[in-house]
Amino acid sequence: MKLISYQHNGIDSYGAVTGDRADRVTDLRSIFGSRATDLKALIAAGLLDEAAASIANADATLPLSEVQLLPVIPNPGKIVCVGLNYGEHVRETGREITEKPTLFLRVAESQVAHGDDIVLPPESSKLDYEGEIAIVIGRGGRRIGEADAWNHIAGYACYNDGSIRDWQTATPQWTAGKNFWRTGGFGPWMITRDDIKDNQVMTLITRLNGQEMQRTTTDKLIHSIPRQIAHISAFMPLAAGDVIVTGTPGGVGAKRTPPVWMKPGDIVEVEVDAIGVLRNGVCAE
Repeated sequence: MKLISYQHNGIDSYGAVTGDRADRVTDLRSIFGSRATDLKALIAAGLLDEAAASIANADATLPLSEVQLLPVIPNPGKIVCVGLNYGEHVRETGREITEKPTLFLRVAESQVAHGDDIVLPPESSKLDYEGEIAIVIGRGGRRIGEADAWNHIAGYACYNDGSIRDWQTATPQWTAGKNFWRTGGFGPWMITRDDIKDNQVMTLITRLNGQEMQRTTTDKLIHSIPRQIAHISAFMPLAAGDVIVTGTPGGVGAKRTPPVWMKPGDIVEVEVDAIGVLRNGVCAE
């Protein structure tokens, strides 16, 4: 299933994208009502299979073009990002591979949906792209073993971990540069785990104004998806709807000669072959 969060006629809702051209929406909030008022609640209640059955028996009456997409999970409890998780990116930054994953957190307010503009703040001109794959947790837990980690995944989405580089590198702590308002893209939808094989090799590409800037495959991850889940859940319980952003490959703008910074009017795309394309413009705040 392709599941989205969206707003229609001023009301927040969620649904499934269907149709031969993926251009229709089945509104799931109207089907589940108080049982699951948003996508996170649907996942937490273990209703994905029931949702799939409901879609098969429901009419997709809402055109996708008429809804305003929201970040896939608008209200995640946690957004945990994995840094320096592809060898090429580690090398271009001059750092070393670490035994444990390098982690930082994002806040929900730092995200925008597919089709929205990523915002360049007046405090900086160094807005960079980072194409990534996001995992949405389906079943929570603490100290999840790597062997069982796939069973805790609800699905996958495209992610752009947009970064304000001078604020990120001003101190050893990355929080500020990774959390400027509306700098990260999350969408367009979540592809449920049943549509992507466990450990399936996915191709990730980032384009800026149509030019390919990053390309990798997930078999090149330093810390695999199961290892990420096991490591993070060792020190904090994971809950349904939490998001793990799995890392960006080499080719970021900051490490090019000369550096390439996103500017107002740009279009940035993150494409994952098994998921789709996340597309965002860039505007000035």
